[in-house]
Amino acid sequence: MVVKANAPWLSPEACRWAAIIQASHCRAFGRTLLASQPPESIGATSAAQELFATSSPVLAHNGSSDPALVYANAAALRLWDRAWAEMVGMPSRLTAAEQERKERANALQSAQQCDACQGYRGIRIDRQGRQFVINNARIWTLWDEQGSRCGQAASFSSWWWIDAAKA
Repeated sequence: MVVKANAPWLSPEACRWAAIIQASHCRAFGRTLLASQPPESIGATSAAQELFATSSPVLAHNGSSDPALVYANAAALRLWDRAWAEMVGMPSRLTAAEQERKERANALQSAQQCDACQGYRGIRIDRQGRQFVINNARIWTLWDEQGSRCGQAASFSSWWWIDAAKA
């Protein structure tokens, strides 16, 4: 993957979120999110680039009352058919169709109570209104540098379009 000099996923704020996502995943599941070396051993920029380029979608939202996305890697941007500037900052509830948002909120609340969950399955919607199923997702609590909760992240490698003719 060619890295642009102004790649938004390599901004200081995006690198900070990438580090939080990866450290929090390790805390939640006892293993690294990515197959390579631990992020602290390869440097913040390299770890952020690797997270952005990984084949499994990874998203994260902040801990506000109406959480906004703070991170989406390339696989997530492709799947939701959005650019970084369009997706990051968007209320994360908009990743699901209106009729699916209550179920999504319940799953996130349940994951927050235990700080992590695996095996989540739900329906999501892309920019054009096409629905897809995410399967066997991991959801985990994000912890900032001071040890406070600051949001949640999710990753999954299994998904499919609900109506393949539309995709």
